[in-house]
Amino acid sequence: MRVFIRADFVVSSFNLLGQNAMKTVATIVGARPQFIKVAPVSRAIRESGQLTEILIHTGQHFDANMSDVFFQELDISAPNYALGVNGGGHGAMTGTMLLRLEPLLQQLRPDIVLVYGDTNSTLAGALTAAKLHIPVAHVEAGLRSFNRKMPEEINRIVTDHVSEWLFSSTDIATANLRREGIADTKIKQVGDVMYDAARIFSANEARRKHLCSRLSVDPHEFVLCTLHRAENTDSRQRLEKIVHALEEVSRRLPVVLPLHPRTRGAMTRFGLSFDRVRLTEPVGYLDMIALESSAAVIATDSGGVQKEAFFCKVPCVILRDETEWSELVDLGWNTLAPPENADIARAIFSAVGRKGRDACPYGNGAAAGDIVRAILA
Repeated sequence: MRVFIRADFVVSSFNLLGQNAMKTVATIVGARPQFIKVAPVSRAIRESGQLTEILIHTGQHFDANMSDVFFQELDISAPNYALGVNGGGHGAMTGTMLLRLEPLLQQLRPDIVLVYGDTNSTLAGALTAAKLHIPVAHVEAGLRSFNRKMPEEINRIVTDHVSEWLFSSTDIATANLRREGIADTKIKQVGDVMYDAARIFSANEARRKHLCSRLSVDPHEFVLCTLHRAENTDSRQRLEKIVHALEEVSRRLPVVLPLHPRTRGAMTRFGLSFDRVRLTEPVGYLDMIALESSAAVIATDSGGVQKEAFFCKVPCVILRDETEWSELVDLGWNTLAPPENADIARAIFSAVGRKGRDACPYGNGAAAGDIVRAILA
């Protein structure tokens, strides 16, 4: 096992332990969506002056385009510890993370372990901390798809039920937690930290123009697609239907697809390819926001991109059977297009120009500050 440790952190940790001046928060992350969520909270922690953060990167997303670029763009400090765990099945990955996190947390003994979302890194961090009797704070608690075939759903449920602080994003998430018998004293509805990030790192007009020019598309006249979930990439039938639908759409509207490594591997494995769709490497957060705000329609199986589409006021077609963010479907901004039985191309064409109701179910864009204040209180 290789654990990479920042040299400057060894000195600061020694001083901290000697002075016992501040409480420590160990933040455990590993995947692209978590880096986006961490950015505003880490900023609020620094600004509080009363907490110090230890950042642990499990390595779940290790590709430079899926990891390093986010730390650079979003002003996140380099990880204090990088565990280098990636690849393998869900059980193997989660188990290896547990093995590497336990001695590290035993050594660090943070006051709180902070986890985000629903990845294997989330589950491993929460379980390790709970077994070591370190309080767990879960950001984005209460999210439910009610589909336990999704590994993310299992991760969410287990993490919520071992956490001491449950920071929910919406009324629906809070209601889910109460329905599962979690005490109100543990739940705090703060809004969505991704909305904080969207407000802080808003799209830049020059960046939008540059990206559209590089991809040879006109603003608001192309479809942006992201595709990575195992339920789509592990099924030849589902992936083939999505590929054919995107090719059909691209005959009338350009389709831009930043290709996730998992999707690239699945297409190679199944012998699938694109002829018309414009493929790019995965892009950083700032480029993604710029592309999202410039698109006519977004088609995605990502939970985070569904919300980012709403923040950009762009209609979204969800390439899944269900969504955790059902309020966006209710508001008319998003629509479901289950790959097994929906006419995906028709759903995308129907979404062009659609506007939903004006509402803000994700708080006021100040969730990060509320999270830090709740921890300090």
